[in-house]
Amino acid sequence: MSRSTRPLLIVVGGTDPVYRGYCVEQAATAYPIGLIDTKPPTWQQDLVVDHEVADTHDPAAVVAAGLALAERHPIAGVVTWDEYALVPTAELVARLGLPGNTVASMNACRDKATSRRRFAEHNVPSATSTRVDALAQATAAAHRTGFPVVLKPASHAASIGVIRVDRPEELPAAWEFTAAGAGEQGPEGSGVLVEEYLSGPEISVECVTQNGVTTALAVTRKEVAFPPYFEEVGHTVSAGDPLLPEVAPIAVQAAQALGVTDGVQHVEMRLTASGPRIIEVNSRIGGDLIGKLVRLATGLDLPRIAADVACGTVPDLTPTTHTTAAIKIFYPPATGTLSARHLTVESDDSWLHQTAWLRAIGDQVALPPEGNLDAARVGFFIVTADSPVAAHDRLAALTEGLTLAVTA
Repeated sequence: MSRSTRPLLIVVGGTDPVYRGYCVEQAATAYPIGLIDTKPPTWQQDLVVDHEVADTHDPAAVVAAGLALAERHPIAGVVTWDEYALVPTAELVARLGLPGNTVASMNACRDKATSRRRFAEHNVPSATSTRVDALAQATAAAHRTGFPVVLKPASHAASIGVIRVDRPEELPAAWEFTAAGAGEQGPEGSGVLVEEYLSGPEISVECVTQNGVTTALAVTRKEVAFPPYFEEVGHTVSAGDPLLPEVAPIAVQAAQALGVTDGVQHVEMRLTASGPRIIEVNSRIGGDLIGKLVRLATGLDLPRIAADVACGTVPDLTPTTHTTAAIKIFYPPATGTLSARHLTVESDDSWLHQTAWLRAIGDQVALPPEGNLDAARVGFFIVTADSPVAAHDRLAALTEGLTLAVTA
């Protein structure tokens, strides 16, 4: 690998080529990259000037790897796109004395029980929540809260182990599902949360914070499917979304309540009858290529913005595009072996920005609750249009040309 005389931006994990590859690519256009990952670089080798192999979810390992890089290079900043590497990254930032969030604030984001407590203390509209460790406690909490309720692991992401429970008799099976997910979660939070179900459309607000000042940049409108689970199967971002002025103050308030001072935030909320209410604050770029949607719709480059903030540079937050971008993630019609996959695309579909297959013919695919994101998702496409309605029409037209089949 080549050596750089310029200070490095250390990237901790988050190098999945499908969902995070664009983040590394965009950051590398502005900064030489030093990578800390669980294995040596492969597809991203040409983007990286140096690397260390370490367990990216282990704070001590990440700090040791970062110090090793710092012995060989000056370091400008540290960033991660990986939810499970937020606390280790904060540990490294503190050790190197660089701009970034504190360990306490990242623990507050990661542990949803702490988040809810902070939201209550700072009058951030959120949901009633009780942390429990056993079915009996969950049952008592659910009756106090009132059905429907949501069960979720305290410190997971990607809707792992999250389920809505409409009636008391559903609790034992739901507890088994959530407890299984909770057993695999990170060390920042433990147990299960029983929460008030927030009814209404789900959105996220994509924000940037620097030196404690948070700016809301875009709204992502979400499509959630497979109830009682919360699988996100589509996202739409429009420049100048009329919701932004309404939800931005709440997103800013939530980030401040958790002590977030730097970086990009993906703030999830529901638009309820009583107004917008916070689900959680993820102190990193949203998954499912949301950062790519933001760039297509507004011109704002979230990975570059995150890199600038990490390096103490004031990012350019001026939108340069005004359109709509949307992603549709497709799932198999049933659980089984994927036996056919085909997408008909016209040659003049210039608005079709990306298509990708995530599963090959012959692969086993599984719908929720058996299937996780890896096993359930077959592929996706990304489109742009002049409006959300036009974007959804294009997604619908593409879906009509999509063939998926499975055999038992």
